[in-house]
Amino acid sequence: MSGKNIFYAQSGGVTAVINATACGVIETARKHKDRLGTVYAGLNGILGALNDQLIDTSLESDEDIAALRHTPSGAFGSCRYKLKNLEENRAEYERLIEVFKAHDIGYFLYNGGGDSQDTCNKVSQLSAALGYPLVSIGIPKTIDNDLPFTDSCPGFGSVAKYVAVSAKETAMDVASMAATSTKIFVMEVMGRHAGWIAAAGGLVAGVGDSPFLILFPEIPLNEEAFLKRVQQCVETYGYCVIVASEGAKNAEGKFLSESGVKDAFGHVQLGGVAPIIAKRIKDQLGYKYHWAVCDYLQRAARHIASKVDVEQAYALGVAAIDFILQGKTAVMPIIVRENDQPYRWKIGEVSLSEVANVEKKMPRDFISKDGFGITQKCLAYLQPLIQGEDYPPYENGLPNYVKLKNQLVK
Repeated sequence: MSGKNIFYAQSGGVTAVINATACGVIETARKHKDRLGTVYAGLNGILGALNDQLIDTSLESDEDIAALRHTPSGAFGSCRYKLKNLEENRAEYERLIEVFKAHDIGYFLYNGGGDSQDTCNKVSQLSAALGYPLVSIGIPKTIDNDLPFTDSCPGFGSVAKYVAVSAKETAMDVASMAATSTKIFVMEVMGRHAGWIAAAGGLVAGVGDSPFLILFPEIPLNEEAFLKRVQQCVETYGYCVIVASEGAKNAEGKFLSESGVKDAFGHVQLGGVAPIIAKRIKDQLGYKYHWAVCDYLQRAARHIASKVDVEQAYALGVAAIDFILQGKTAVMPIIVRENDQPYRWKIGEVSLSEVANVEKKMPRDFISKDGFGITQKCLAYLQPLIQGEDYPPYENGLPNYVKLKNQLVK
């Protein structure tokens, strides 16, 4: 006889590999039908539980579930929604428990970043207080790579690979035109407070002098020093490529691109640092420029995903089910690095209470002394994470991604 059902949901900004984690969860749960019930996926994250909109994944074929491993985006829909404290909104938690009771759910798996782990931790703490014990497992996911304890976050390796490849290819383009045309290219990448994604530009630049400059959120921009470096790059190499984090700040610590609007989590909406940087270079130095904002392209690019990233995303989904079977709760599986070269890693764990709302920024010794590049230590950290290719199957020249039925439970 099977046990209680599982509620799994995806939260926050999706990635190229979050569905690989879902694949790991569902495939592993199906192997233990004698101990576990059905995996129900929340339609649009935690909102699926609050709105009693649960997707019955048992109605999906084994082939379609396996295809999640090579399919980008969030197969079940995601959301940016943060549960308040019990004292602020008790009715919300009571609603969750009501829905979980109705569907005989005993396990709560929440796949997301820092805010999502906070939600998972709250559910873990308060379900028992409301008289309905619930096993809660957080599963890490964020392209920002800013969750603590885990060596890397699923989604980051693939974004880093995309950024590095894009920086390399656009640099070749600019270099070929620099003699008579464009000398500056600014590529804006995601990263509000942590510069991990921008650091991926260093995978092309390497360590030391190069035509690449990186702008990190951790290092306030010294405009005079920056413009001097841009000029030196153009005079030395003929061109300059700048990889700018969206969270780049001025000397006073204010976002260069702050728009004044806030998102659902209360975070300030950032509005495009690339054109701001490009215009300042034009105004001060007169160089012709082009700029681009990677935006969703960087996190949706499954066609160029890192094989290491895919494997880790899947393994963390498997680990979440293994933790359930081992009787663990209020924990998050993590990636533990055992060695750089050759790269070796294993699955570890950490308490959700230690992860919730903690942001891991770039260590200062990962950023070059001048603040515009990365160090050898950072390079050694990044390189293993972008290794290997895991191409999706193609049909008629396009990736063949799966679209699930997503039938709701009555």
